[in-house]
Amino acid sequence: MRSDVVKLIIAVALDVLDFTIGRIPGFEMFFDAAMGVAAIALFGWSGLFAFWELGDPTGNVDAFVPTMTIIALTQMGKNKKQRFRGDPPPIE
Repeated sequence: MRSDVVKLIIAVALDVLDFTIGRIPGFEMFFDAAMGVAAIALFGWSGLFAFWELGDPTGNVDAFVPTMTIIALTQMGKNKKQRFRGDPPPIE
């Protein structure tokens, strides 16, 4: 559970960076690609969802969607459900 909270804090911090420096023209595409790599490092295959931000070359739409936070919250819910059912913990 503690690692889930740490990942959520990291995800929120990265989304705040995306809302601020991720809006610099010409830099947003590189930043979105780096965010996708960071999402995969944090969440595994579920992190591939973060690459949808590369589909918006203007950076206007994806700046208002906290993608990393959404991924972190869904992973926390999934892990909580597994612990509730008594499934073995996921291998990280």
